Amino acid sequence: MGHADGMEPHLCQVTPTMLAALGVPGFTRTLELPEASRACVLLIDGLGWDLLAEHADCAPVLHSLRAQRLSVGYPATTAAGLAAVGTGVPSGEHGMAGYSFAVPGTGVVNALRWCRHPDGEDLTEQLRPEDVQPRATTFERAAAAGVATRVVSSAQFARSSLTRAVLRGGRYVGVHAIGDLAAEVLEALRPPRAFVYGYHSDLDLVGHLYGPGSGAWRMQLRQVDRLVESVVDGLPAGAVLAIVADHGMVRVEETIDLDDEPRLRAGVRAFGGEVRARHVYPEPGAEADVLAAWREVLGDRGWVCSRDEAIAEGWFGPHVDERVRPRIGDVVAAARGTVGLVRSGAEPRETALAGQHGSFTAAERYVPMAVADTTG
Repeated sequence: MGHADGMEPHLCQVTPTMLAALGVPGFTRTLELPEASRACVLLIDGLGWDLLAEHADCAPVLHSLRAQRLSVGYPATTAAGLAAVGTGVPSGEHGMAGYSFAVPGTGVVNALRWCRHPDGEDLTEQLRPEDVQPRATTFERAAAAGVATRVVSSAQFARSSLTRAVLRGGRYVGVHAIGDLAAEVLEALRPPRAFVYGYHSDLDLVGHLYGPGSGAWRMQLRQVDRLVESVVDGLPAGAVLAIVADHGMVRVEETIDLDDEPRLRAGVRAFGGEVRARHVYPEPGAEADVLAAWREVLGDRGWVCSRDEAIAEGWFGPHVDERVRPRIGDVVAAARGTVGLVRSGAEPRETALAGQHGSFTAAERYVPMAVADTTG
């Protein structure tokens, strides 16, 4: 199927490159970023490369910056993208294998809400985030090297389990709107050796609700561009800023309802993933039948393969840790075109969304790395 990222520049390379540019030992510069004394990654959730190019008129500042295209790997979703930034490795190694995924001994876990998927009890006490993602984060490694490290994001996420899993290590600065996000990012860049991660979620939210490219989405992109302009204009000397994203987005135009299709449910004990990228967990012994049924029903509407095939083809990166393998479905299905693999009964909230992401299409998989710096 040829979906492996190969030598494509990858989102997981951004923070290691930045820390190498700051002179932190143990990191290598593999992307084109200048040496700096201050560095900031600003992640705009849902800002796809194709979407930015198509709507450049709404983002003149972003469009004016030098940029390169990055792959976010698979799945093209927030939990995996934030983990790539926070760990510096692809999903097969950091293990945040989707919006939701099975954890042995626990069941299917929603990685954003850290509850039993889709709307079960909170799992923070019985499933420690540090055990689900045990690698030292890029923020922990930066702080240990004496770098002033800050995570500037919504105050509501300050103590979330996903934050603990993939963003731990930097001092968390909780913000409430675009204005204090810009102000706190610039404040965090003031120390002479600073590493800052900023996060803005509303473009993704508006894309989900109204669809990418909708009037509301374009208006939100204009606000994002003002945010970027504010940060660029305020950069202190010796700073590099990289604006990136965790995924793009497509508008779903055709749905296949897993809750209303007996052939896709037969022999299945649990579903994970999301509308564009499904983990399918069959009953023991039913794996071959489930794989065959999914291939037959989806046909050319999705890429469907076994766990071993997906790993061999590099869907989750060049290496998959043994602790991560059971989180990947025995059958893995990625939607083609504008198809959505919905669950109207079990996931009504997710099913109702106009915009979706997770799969391999260029609109979902590729994001920009737009760079501004004051190092010259």
